[in-house]
Amino acid sequence: MLDNRKLGELPEINGKLVKSIFRVVFHDRRLQYTEHQQLEGWRWNRPGDRILDIDIPMSVGIIDPRANPNQLNTVEFLWDPAKRTSVFIQVHCISTEFTMRKHGGEKGVPFRVQIDTFKENENGEYTEHLHSASCQIKVFKPKGADRKQKTDREKMEKRTPHEKEKYQPSYETTILTECSPWPEITYVNNSPSPGFNSSHNSFSLGEGNGSPNHQPEPPPPVTDNLLPTTTPQEAQQWLHRNRFSTFTRLFTNFSGADLLKLTRDDVIQICGPADGIRLFNALKGRMVRPRLTIYVCQESLQLREQQQQQQQQQQKHEDGDSNGTFFVYHAIYLEELTAVELTEKIAQLFSISPCQISQIYKQGPTGIHVLISDEMIQNFQEEACFILDTMKAETNDSYHIILK
Repeated sequence: MLDNRKLGELPEINGKLVKSIFRVVFHDRRLQYTEHQQLEGWRWNRPGDRILDIDIPMSVGIIDPRANPNQLNTVEFLWDPAKRTSVFIQVHCISTEFTMRKHGGEKGVPFRVQIDTFKENENGEYTEHLHSASCQIKVFKPKGADRKQKTDREKMEKRTPHEKEKYQPSYETTILTECSPWPEITYVNNSPSPGFNSSHNSFSLGEGNGSPNHQPEPPPPVTDNLLPTTTPQEAQQWLHRNRFSTFTRLFTNFSGADLLKLTRDDVIQICGPADGIRLFNALKGRMVRPRLTIYVCQESLQLREQQQQQQQQQQKHEDGDSNGTFFVYHAIYLEELTAVELTEKIAQLFSISPCQISQIYKQGPTGIHVLISDEMIQNFQEEACFILDTMKAETNDSYHIILK
């Protein structure tokens, strides 16, 4: 690692450390588009192994070397440009691991070793780009590497002097060529957190008449489906919001219609198995089935009178006709199966604050009130129906909910 600045150039890094990031990536553009899938396949076949490491005992002058466990092909370290520094890297994957068997041997895929160097900004973070350089490499097992070098020498000896001029001369060491910096990936998490209407209106669940005109409508569900009319710029924002920032560079000019035309195999080939399936499901707007669905309806005076009439005239109304009265139920979808979640969902459904609900009870045998617990919710039957009744709490302005 050499400091090749000209005299007076970049005086701000004098006496300071810089950070260099080493990467092993694919040189062929075709493989760059499926890099995530290729690396995932390598990880699957070689669990616990890394693609790139620093040989610490051999290296000189490097400070705080680090290897992110989630980035198998990347290492980084600090170093002082004014001091002698050398770094030895170990590449643990070979070029033939990413070729089909019939095209293996000496035709292994070329890798690229890239080094990006950064200086400190005002906040002490190494984010200001200084220099980038790279070279192409092929990695073989020892005997394969000897055979490859011998074959290359023999091929070159057979060429005429005029043909040899088209190739770079041989060097004892590899000189890296200056290149553009490797694009950094920034993850943006704009997923909305669940919010509830915290208005302090009076809690009047027990005073409605059960008709659609008098029941507050639940807030519309938060959806973020991609539409065919989405522009490429909006599609980029959609990818960021749904945690696909890694692939925004690949889909730079894709509109909503372009993305929606991709088949499942297309997406998996571009993004790899894990992220490909996730992206395909997001494109198709597939919702996760809730763990439990229950239906609730407000109890009203009219409903109570109707139930009394049904009890008195049970023989006359065997078909359960309710004098033409129409009662509306609302669906509540539960994922965590906890009393806290049920409280929040009921509060959200009726546009009140969760703190206005003191306790939730279930009416048990002989009319007793059983306090709702997580275990009780976990034993609710799927698509169970409940009538909601309210009872004013004794101490404050909150209410008790009774499920009947």
